[in-house]
Amino acid sequence: MKQLEEKLEKYAGLLVETGLNVQKDGRVFIRSGVDALPLIRLVTKKAYEKGAKEVKVSMTDDALTRMHAENQSREELSTIHQWTVDERMYYSDEKAGFLSITSSSPELLKGVDPEKLQAMQVASGRAFKDFSNRIQSDYHSWCVAGYPSVEWAKLVYPDKSEEEAVSALLDLILYTVRADVEDPVAAWEELDRSLHEKVDYLNGRKYKALRYEAPGTDFVMELPEGHLWAGASSVNEDGERFMANMPTEEVFSVPKRTGVNGYVSNTLPLSYGGNIIDDFKLTFKHGKVVDFEAGTGYDVLENLLNTDEGARYLGEVALVPHDSPISNTGKLFYNTLFDENASCHIALGSAYAFCIEGGKSMSREELEEAGLNDSISHVDFMIGSEELNIYGVDEDGNEEKIFDKGNWAF
Repeated sequence: MKQLEEKLEKYAGLLVETGLNVQKDGRVFIRSGVDALPLIRLVTKKAYEKGAKEVKVSMTDDALTRMHAENQSREELSTIHQWTVDERMYYSDEKAGFLSITSSSPELLKGVDPEKLQAMQVASGRAFKDFSNRIQSDYHSWCVAGYPSVEWAKLVYPDKSEEEAVSALLDLILYTVRADVEDPVAAWEELDRSLHEKVDYLNGRKYKALRYEAPGTDFVMELPEGHLWAGASSVNEDGERFMANMPTEEVFSVPKRTGVNGYVSNTLPLSYGGNIIDDFKLTFKHGKVVDFEAGTGYDVLENLLNTDEGARYLGEVALVPHDSPISNTGKLFYNTLFDENASCHIALGSAYAFCIEGGKSMSREELEEAGLNDSISHVDFMIGSEELNIYGVDEDGNEEKIFDKGNWAF
C-alpha cells in the first residue's frame, strides 16, 4: 500500500506541476470517475499545497452511467440542464485549470441503443460548445490523464485477476507518463524540448500538403495557409505553460477543411461513446467523408459521422513515430488518450484554433474562413503503422519524405 501511495504521489505531483501548472490563488476543476478517487485525493492535496484557493471535484460512476443510458428515454438523455453548463462556464471564466481523468471501460455502453448514445453526445456537444471552443483556443490550462478501472484493466489484461490487472495497468500508465522515473518533471522538460524541435522544423517548411501511403491508406491532405504545428506544452491566455495530454508523443496541426482526398484505414481500434469501432475505412472527397465501412461498430461510426455537418470533415493531423515509448510496450489500451500516442492519427470534427496564425483571437466564423473545420465533436483515430510513409509537399509540388516506414525521416 505504501509503495502504491508513493507512485501516486509522483503522478499527482506531475499532474499539478507540469500538467495544469497550478498557480497560487487559482482554481482547479477535476472531472473523473470514482475509480480514480485515490489519485483525485492526492491531486487535490498537491494543488492546495501549490496555493490553489479551490479544487472543485465532479465525479461519475460507470455503473450508474450505464443504468441511466439503459433506462432513461432518449428525450431525457438529451436534456442537459443549464445549471451544469453554467457551473462549467463559471470555472472557465475564472480561468480554472481543468483536469479530466479518464478511467471508464471502453465498452461501458456496449449494446445500448445507438440512437440514444447519439442523442446524448449531440446534446452534450451542443450544450458545452462554448467551453470546447475555449479549450481549443487554450483560453485556460487543461489536462487529460488516465487511471485504471477494473473493467478497463481487464480488457487490457484479460488473463490476470482484477487486482493484478489494475496494478499492471497502473504501472503501465505511470510508465507512459514518465512518473516512474526519479525526476518526472525533468523528464517532461526533456520531452517538451524534443517535440518542439520537430515542431520548429515543420513550421519552417510550411508545407502545402501531406501525402500518405500505406496498406489501406492513400490520401492527400492540404494544409491551410498560416497553419502552425504544435506539440507537448501549450501556453494559455495568461502566458502560463501546461501539458494538455499526459501522456503525449505527438506533434499536430490542422488540415484544410475542403482539401482532403483519398481513403484511409484505421490501424488500432477506436473507443467512442462506450463502444469499440474497428476495421474501418473512410473515403474523402473535397474534405468530406463520402463513403465508409467498418467491421465492428458500423452503426456507432455512422452516428458519429452524422453528429453534425462538421463531423464528416477533419480537424486535426498528428504525427507520432511507430518507434515510441507507448507503441513499444506492444499493448493496446483501447483508450484514445494512450493509443493515439502510439500511432499517427487524424481527427474527425473541430479544429484547434491555436494551430493557425492568429487563431486564438479569431471568431469561429473567421476560423472557418481560414479553412478550419468546426463541429461539436472531435474524435481522434489511429492510422499509423511501421508501413506508413508520409511526404511533405511544397508549393511547387516537390515532395520531401517526413515519415519513413512509420518513423521520422529527419
